[in-house]
Amino acid sequence: MPSYKAPTRDTRFIINEVLKLEGYGNLPGFANVTPDIVDAVIEESGKFAAEVLAPLNASGDAEGCTRAADGSVTTPQGFKAAHGQFREAGWGTLSAPEEFGGQGMPHVLGFALEEYMSAANQAFAMYPGLTNGAVSALLAKGSPELQAKYLPKMIANEWLGTMNLTEPQCGTDLGLIRTKAEPQADGSFAVTGTKIFISAGEHDLTDNIIHLVLARLPDAPGGTKGISLFVVPKFLVGDDGSLGARNAVSCGAIEHKMGIHGNATCVMNYDGATGWLVGEENKGLAAMFIMMNAARLGVGIQGLAQAEAAYQNGAQYARERRQGRALTGPAEPGAPADTLLVHPDVRRMLMDAKAFTEGMRALALWCGLLVDVAHQAPSEEERDAADDLVGLLTPVIKGYGTDRGFATAVDMQQIWGGHGYIVENGMEQFVRDARIAMIYEGANGVQAMDLVGRKLALKGGRAIQAFFALVDAECASAKENEKLADVATRIEKANGELKAATMWFLQNAMANPNNAGAGATPYMQLTGIVALGLMWLRMAKASTESLAAGTSDTAFYEAKLTTARYFAERYAPDAGALRRKIEAGAEALMALPAEAFETA
Repeated sequence: MPSYKAPTRDTRFIINEVLKLEGYGNLPGFANVTPDIVDAVIEESGKFAAEVLAPLNASGDAEGCTRAADGSVTTPQGFKAAHGQFREAGWGTLSAPEEFGGQGMPHVLGFALEEYMSAANQAFAMYPGLTNGAVSALLAKGSPELQAKYLPKMIANEWLGTMNLTEPQCGTDLGLIRTKAEPQADGSFAVTGTKIFISAGEHDLTDNIIHLVLARLPDAPGGTKGISLFVVPKFLVGDDGSLGARNAVSCGAIEHKMGIHGNATCVMNYDGATGWLVGEENKGLAAMFIMMNAARLGVGIQGLAQAEAAYQNGAQYARERRQGRALTGPAEPGAPADTLLVHPDVRRMLMDAKAFTEGMRALALWCGLLVDVAHQAPSEEERDAADDLVGLLTPVIKGYGTDRGFATAVDMQQIWGGHGYIVENGMEQFVRDARIAMIYEGANGVQAMDLVGRKLALKGGRAIQAFFALVDAECASAKENEKLADVATRIEKANGELKAATMWFLQNAMANPNNAGAGATPYMQLTGIVALGLMWLRMAKASTESLAAGTSDTAFYEAKLTTARYFAERYAPDAGALRRKIEAGAEALMALPAEAFETA
């Protein structure tokens, strides 16, 4: 059976020594978050994930969810009790606003909790996780009446939420949705249609489920301009908060999936269900993107989480499994064979995993801090600058984070050899669960096009220019330190490749938009490398400072410096190849006629 231990030491290092959370005490929600409170949240959430959720991961995968004839859904054994513990401990309220019963703590701590839960049991973590996106949309676009009626119960996790976007005839292209919303005399709407791939669409964890549903009004224009957003509860809610009649919404089926079996991915049928408009008519797309962006960051964290869980088990197996001898001669002559750790190719996979997971954790937590700054900073300039970076990094965290997360899970399965293919050992579940993250909440090719097609040009390219300047400034500063100079030089070069690729797009994408499409995925990967390089530079700097101060935890910081060097030597050089792929353009990629893809 696989095991999981929350990487609390690494999280504390990033939050306390790299991000230096104490320096943000002027922001609302930060003043009372002392190092002791930060440590307590990190340790206790890690303990909950490892001791309560992780033991249910394999069993939940094997059992899956069950749909009864009446459309009700039962989650795997242990999930309901675990959700009760989650709710009673107040984990769902951690970063939610105090106005609606939340604790108002920084999002950066909420991101750490998300990682631990998703690594321990991704299928379970999705139930409360999806609620966060629905809450974000209601906070931004919901009327005071809707907020008062739904948010306190959702934030307390007494009710959970969903996002109902996709339909059978449309995936990413939401302009094709057909679900209708007919105005009613009392101001409500009758919602009719079918939604598919709805995670946590029906379950037995809570008494009510609050669906946020995209639909069209009768006179709505076609395409994305005619989309509105509605809140549709499973049970109608009285003015006093009590539950009333069952609404006309039901689970028609549970999808049979490759992974995340413990989460009920449902076909949802709306048969004139009563709903209420969220925000303005025909402005549902803006509200939907609030949900989607929150979800995309969460999915990026899932990529990190599955990589971390797989890495822990791959590293443990490599330390224990004996196979063959070291190329330089027996490492342990008295043993029948050396451990897998002596083999350079096994080390390659482990170091790739370590460099990615630790770098991605730093990037995700930094983005969580930027979310806080974007919401709470005293000046508009600071808020806008942070928001620019969050917008730029969101498709990178989702796309690059899940691409590399899946690749890491596959590598860790590879370390186990044939045993990694056996269900009981758990490695194949990490691979299956990680795979979905590259697809849902906008497939990764869509993330790449969002980055290239929207985020680069937004506000005159302000975000990418700020990112370039930030990386260059930190590289220039680090090069003054002999211990950091080589890493900084290599990251600076990678940033130069990213600048050149960006300029190529500016010169070539307008004349032929396919050039942008053809280069979008390598550009996203290139941006991911530079972003993780910035994180490794920051972690290396913090490590040299701790070593110079005479820390007793020398091994931890020396390992950070070695891994930073590895990242710079092994990841950063890919930047040049990715730039050359981008500059190849779209001509050969788009040249063949459709019939050339038929097998003769």
